[in-house]
Amino acid sequence: MTIKSDRWIRKMAREHGMIEPFEPNQIKQKDGHSIVSYGTSSYGYDIRCSDEFKLFTNLNSTIVDPKRFDSNSFVDVKSDICIIPPNSFALARTVEYFRIPRNVLTICLGKSTYARCGIIVNVTPFEPEWEGFVTLEFSNTTPLPAKIYANEGVAQVIFFESDEVCETSYKDRNGKYQFQQGVTLPKI
Repeated sequence: MTIKSDRWIRKMAREHGMIEPFEPNQIKQKDGHSIVSYGTSSYGYDIRCSDEFKLFTNLNSTIVDPKRFDSNSFVDVKSDICIIPPNSFALARTVEYFRIPRNVLTICLGKSTYARCGIIVNVTPFEPEWEGFVTLEFSNTTPLPAKIYANEGVAQVIFFESDEVCETSYKDRNGKYQFQQGVTLPKI
């Protein structure tokens, strides 16, 4: 397996629609203001979160159970910012839609700008032939409210290309998160 460079990412986005919308450069300013950067980096792609959030709330005093997840534990928020309460979390989705090739696996890591504020971004790997908008999880590990900015960079995707094609892809397995559109809650 090899880590892929900016040249490869641009080629795959252009020729195969791997990332849409695609930004071939690193964007650090918008309308004359500094932003958390997004777009193509040296060996990855910095993704943005959309303005659709699901903010965790414990109004119902429920137990978080991945097998029986209560969707009433979230409040839907559509905004350019999301304020996450102390020691809580929010879900969002990427602006970008991904189509991962059969011989590629990605790992996604939070940007240091957020990590240095105690905001952890968690995303599982994008498996070979997975397709959709990515659901992002933001954990506020601080005792203070934390702010997330929509349409700005939140995490970096690193692409690994294998020298051989996998025997069974995510698409072959009919993965339960294939083609997800909005912020997607846990499924069994």
